[in-house]
Amino acid sequence: MTDPRHNAPRRYFVDAQGKWVLIGLSLPETAEFEALDVTSGETVEIAAEIGLSDGAAAADEARWRELYSKHEGAWRAWIVQSQAERPQGSNFVNYV
Repeated sequence: MTDPRHNAPRRYFVDAQGKWVLIGLSLPETAEFEALDVTSGETVEIAAEIGLSDGAAAADEARWRELYSKHEGAWRAWIVQSQAERPQGSNFVNYV
């Protein structure tokens, strides 16, 4: 099976050790983000169902937002940089 990240916008890159990491995050941060991303909604729902305080869920949500913000900022900077490196004019299309 192919890696699903190949079908998504390029938000991952392969680091020097050959590991997939999110742009702007380290390998441990990427692993933490992905773990929080998978469980964040479930944690809130389970805590509410069994009547637990959602303090831990709120902390997880805050950490997820922190990591996402760090990644999003780096990803946007990467987009700007990649657009600046792209040739502006193309002779492929000739408008007359």
